[in-house]
Amino acid sequence: MRRPKGIKTKKSMAKRFKITAKGKVLRACAGKRHLNQTLSPKRRRNLRGTTTLAESDVHRVLESMPWSHRG
Repeated sequence: MRRPKGIKTKKSMAKRFKITAKGKVLRACAGKRHLNQTLSPKRRRNLRGTTTLAESDVHRVLESMPWSHRG
């Protein structure tokens, strides 16, 4: 089946966010790209992994990823 013209996933959003089966949006923690030697080991540990995106921003991500799971 062909996709309707114009409906495409924004790949930059697809690489940054993951959508769970229930429709929540996961993102990586900010603040871990550089200058990590100044952070305490506890802070660096706590920045690992993912966290959920704020409810006010979820609709922006879902608009950019039309073929994703919607819960």
